[in-house]
Amino acid sequence: MKLIKSIISVLFSAILILSATTTSSIAIDKLHFVIGGGAGGGWDGTARGTGEALTKAGMLGSASFENMSGGGGGKALAYLINNKPENTILVQSTPLVLRSITRHKGYVTGDDVLSYKDVTPIAGVIGDYGAIAVAKDSPFQNFADVVAAYKKDPKSVKMAGGSVRGSMDHLIGALAFQEAGANPNDVIYVPYDAGGKALAGLLSGETQILSTGLGEVMGARDQVRIIGITAPERVSDAPEVPTLKEQGFDVQFVNWRGFFGPPGMDKGMKKKIAKMLGDVQKTPEWEAVRKRNAWVNIYNPDKKFVKFLKTQTKEMTALMKKLGVI
Repeated sequence: MKLIKSIISVLFSAILILSATTTSSIAIDKLHFVIGGGAGGGWDGTARGTGEALTKAGMLGSASFENMSGGGGGKALAYLINNKPENTILVQSTPLVLRSITRHKGYVTGDDVLSYKDVTPIAGVIGDYGAIAVAKDSPFQNFADVVAAYKKDPKSVKMAGGSVRGSMDHLIGALAFQEAGANPNDVIYVPYDAGGKALAGLLSGETQILSTGLGEVMGARDQVRIIGITAPERVSDAPEVPTLKEQGFDVQFVNWRGFFGPPGMDKGMKKKIAKMLGDVQKTPEWEAVRKRNAWVNIYNPDKKFVKFLKTQTKEMTALMKKLGVI
């Protein structure tokens, strides 16, 4: 668990205690958000939530959004790299680091691997705890029930996630099962195109549990029960939700999400967007979005973001080797 706690310490070192100030001046007229997954996923929620807060706070004139699914985010990355669109940013997260570690082939001609080095890191903005959820009518009341059913019949428990095997959703679930004494590579993982479809798979009975981000299921609590999260303690925005740790499964992790520009992005524009993403976290408009999703405020701009990405690459490589993913 030292490795996992090390990852957490790096992430939480970026958390800021933000003062409550507001701004009424528009920093940027328009911004287009490219989302590498389908509707209802963590990237989708982060992009749209950020755009909502920025426009309502009066910092951004208008925000537009485009879902560009494919290749676990690779299609959207390739679009940004190949087209270098202006006034356009891409939302990404830990999977951007994971894909470079696993040597996941992308869509760029002549390039085998896409990573954060191929685009322009602007800023990390939020953290989202991992969550294990079940349908409201599920017989599983806690994660121990899931483990018991799995040990009795491994084929009886299928785990849904909003991206490919080796993604964050897969790894969070794998960590939980490993902590329970199971071989994480034997767990049946069913990948879907983003959290919305993964949730639909759970509710239809195609799978028995869902591994996702807490923010992705906060709005679906009338349909699901969240039986465990990867926070070190219960979170104030969802105090009824138990942690995996309190149930005897010491799995702690928080997934960052942030924004990237195309390669060769204008430095002035990058600086302006980075500042705006930090300033908005001081507003009540942002707090309303953050609370709704139970996010953790993280603000890592520019060089601090790059340094963090380098550190996480080393740590996630060790973690994935431990899980047998690579």
